[in-house]
Amino acid sequence: MLIKKKKARSHTEDRYLALVLATAAGILNAMALGAFGFLPSHMSGNASQMSSEVASADTHGFMFLAALIMAFVIGSMLARIVVIAGQRLRTIFCLILLAEGVVLTGLSVFEIFMYSARFNAEALVTLGFLMGVHNSTSTQLSNGRVRATHVTGTLTDAGIALGSFLLSFVSRDTSLDRHAFRKQLYTHLTTIFSFLGGCMIGLALFDLFGFRAMLALGVFLIVVAVSAIVVTVRTASRLMFPGRA
Repeated sequence: MLIKKKKARSHTEDRYLALVLATAAGILNAMALGAFGFLPSHMSGNASQMSSEVASADTHGFMFLAALIMAFVIGSMLARIVVIAGQRLRTIFCLILLAEGVVLTGLSVFEIFMYSARFNAEALVTLGFLMGVHNSTSTQLSNGRVRATHVTGTLTDAGIALGSFLLSFVSRDTSLDRHAFRKQLYTHLTTIFSFLGGCMIGLALFDLFGFRAMLALGVFLIVVAVSAIVVTVRTASRLMFPGRA
């Protein structure tokens, strides 16, 4: 699921990826809404709101939104740079997810013991950065088929796949692969419903446990990344030294 292979990735692998990363993104997004009243991954809405801040001459609000959007872009850019720099490492995506989990865990611990409303902007910008990393990681790993935080784009992809699938029943064009379109549609729907389910779970967990729920999510990402690294290393060892298996 978290390993970039030489062969083409299957839709099953991408669905597992969507199930884990899109659900985690939805949970974190909803927790941020519960904690700070803001959605750190909603870049379309944040960009639109900037025009409102300009119209009302709210410099502070404009700068905050600009910083949040920039943090998302920087997170996406940094994830891409790391992937290119570490492309020889089979576990490079696992390491990125591990780093994300560590930062989220650190932020959660800070909020648990030192929460103050005056740090909300900084916390949201950090979460925006992590969302950028998260979305860039899933997008690169799946070759664009899974965008963990970008529901608008995924809904568009799902609509295209559905249109192509329906067209395949009436078109005589033999290049329309109905089976492939159906698999693409299932992958996009898995991403969408995983994110939506994560949002509902995230709000409920934050209402019950507060920032401890966010801490648990950070630990979960660390566990997923470390588990994938361990499995990959063990598999590589068996292939290199079959006599030790």
